[in-house]
Amino acid sequence: MEGARGGAGAAPPRMSAAPLRVAAALIRRGRVLLLTQRPPGGPLGMLWEFPGGKVEPGETVGAALTREIAEELGVRARPGAVLEIVRHRYPHGLEVEVHFVDCDLESDELRPGAGVHALRWVEPGDVDPGEVLAADRGFLARLAAS
Repeated sequence: MEGARGGAGAAPPRMSAAPLRVAAALIRRGRVLLLTQRPPGGPLGMLWEFPGGKVEPGETVGAALTREIAEELGVRARPGAVLEIVRHRYPHGLEVEVHFVDCDLESDELRPGAGVHALRWVEPGDVDPGEVLAADRGFLARLAAS
């Protein structure tokens, strides 16, 4: 990074912006969990992830998850406890702080919205980590091991 070494005449290191806060739902049916696939395009296109999305300024994680699940899956969510919080910086520069939340749905009739290319129910150990967002991989691995 330019200026990272310091010294005379070097630009001061740039301060990174606060990470993007993301709410991610752990939705289970027995031993399987729900993953959604991002639409094609962009550096993270076609990767699988836990359903959810960006927490808007002034919004709680639970409120964000309720809003995002309604937009992505067309159903009402009942967010529960935050299970884990993970920070990750992607090679393209985006840094995220993902709040993984236990979540129930009020209906099994899922209607994927424009932000969801596909969805699937899978056992955690049956997912290829290379097909999943890097920020979600550790959490998914811990689910598979438990």
